[in-house]
Amino acid sequence: MMKTARAALVAGLLILMGSPVTVRSQGDGNLPHLKKQGTAYQLIVQGKPFLMLAGELGNSSASDPAYMRPYWPALKTMNLNTVLVPVYWEFLEPAEGKFDFALVDSAIGAARGHGMKLVFLWFGSWKNSMSCYVPRWIKTDAMRFPRARTADGAALEILTPFSTENMKADARAFAALMKHIRVVDSKQHTVLMVQVENEIGMIPEARDHCRLANAAFSEQVPPELVTHIRKNAGALAPELLAMWNKSGSRSSGTWEEVFGRSPETDEVFMAWQFATYTNFVAKAGKKEYRLPMFVNAALIRPGYKPGQYPSAGPLPHLFDLWKAAAPEIDFLAPDIYFANFKEWVERYARPNNPLFVPEVANSQSVANAYYIFGQHKALGYSPFSIESLEDPEHNQIANGYGVLRQLEPLILESQEKGEMAGVLLDSADQVEVVQLGSYTFTIRHEYSWKYAVRSGADTPRVGGMIIMRSPDEFLIAGTGIIVTFEPFASSGTRAGIESIEEGKFVRGNWKAGRRLNGDQSHQGRHLHLPGGAYGIQKVRLYTYR
Repeated sequence: MMKTARAALVAGLLILMGSPVTVRSQGDGNLPHLKKQGTAYQLIVQGKPFLMLAGELGNSSASDPAYMRPYWPALKTMNLNTVLVPVYWEFLEPAEGKFDFALVDSAIGAARGHGMKLVFLWFGSWKNSMSCYVPRWIKTDAMRFPRARTADGAALEILTPFSTENMKADARAFAALMKHIRVVDSKQHTVLMVQVENEIGMIPEARDHCRLANAAFSEQVPPELVTHIRKNAGALAPELLAMWNKSGSRSSGTWEEVFGRSPETDEVFMAWQFATYTNFVAKAGKKEYRLPMFVNAALIRPGYKPGQYPSAGPLPHLFDLWKAAAPEIDFLAPDIYFANFKEWVERYARPNNPLFVPEVANSQSVANAYYIFGQHKALGYSPFSIESLEDPEHNQIANGYGVLRQLEPLILESQEKGEMAGVLLDSADQVEVVQLGSYTFTIRHEYSWKYAVRSGADTPRVGGMIIMRSPDEFLIAGTGIIVTFEPFASSGTRAGIESIEEGKFVRGNWKAGRRLNGDQSHQGRHLHLPGGAYGIQKVRLYTYR
């Protein structure tokens, strides 16, 4: 009776929020997918590249459609085109084998009603290391669904990844989710991708010490892992290669024989098992509906050792294990809450790993997005707890994303051609030099200019992107930067500014505003995008002697 009433409530909410979810058969096969386009991996949706200007909901927000109802219009106002929404195992399968897709359908209906796309986040066996979203029937049956344990035998609120029963239960639920998405969404393609689990990791010790884990730790290292290490030794993460070499570069043995006795070996052991488990879950889901799938990582605080952070997740020093053990996972993604944003991005932006930042503090500058789209050809960017931001019409997300939405077709085109660059500046890094086409661009933080207007004692993070439109014409978008120009190969020549104009794109066409050849360009000395807002300027250059 309660389930019937809840379904009726959700159906009513779907009508209020937008177009209801319609049950359909398998689609035409043109699913959202990743494709190598020139120099970039891009997400293809309905046959066209798609740039995710996204935001992630707070962990609990999606558990109540009535709570979310007033926020959906605000998300649209902030110029989002994609929302990352949790799917909770405990709601999806409240009783074993009995599935309730009301929350899933609610999110799909709301997104459609507001013209947005979704990325679902599967809160299955683990969420931020812990098993807090597994159903009650799993939580209360530790004999059938065993827990991870500390070295002294204490049970943790973490399902052990060494249990076949745990893994199969998760995979069955995830497969049911993916089948349902196929049934209701294979024509509309509202759901673009799925994250499998959330911030997997072992804590407060580097490895699980339950009976099953201890038995596995004493076994031989899987031959496929050793083969992968030997085959790819020249490209391995230096940390993993050093462990293997220090123990004699063995081709077989137990985990401690092959990698040595250390917390780092414990982490390698756990990473292989977490990746194997996650791959099993993802494979079951892809059998039902083959959307792109990724796993996100909680990053390491400076100085922390294995066990002090969520260990064994898809971290840069463990990429090789995750890539070898989880081929069904399309890419690994960082959740970035630290100031050294560029450093972490550069460790994930690899030739075999498309870049997506699914979670970042919503207080961080949207200049981050300009940098990763321009410099690293990213799939998308997503501040966390997006619904909690105030002033949705005028906040930095609305302003920064509004400009990016104007530029989206050009960004995607330029990513493919490699005719674009991104910069990110702050107090620690106040100047960057970029070569694009026949010119060298020197980009400085506006606070380096004595005439710049300052908004406080701190040096804010600023940045932008440069898009080449022709050999002498460039679009520069962003905030808080000053750009000067020189010929790449000078031979005694200098670069001059023919013209700078501010403007915007309206239905794909450039609409020029002011010509900025006077004070705004320091009488032809530079291009300046003032801080506090995001904008676009078009500059035409020429050379002279």
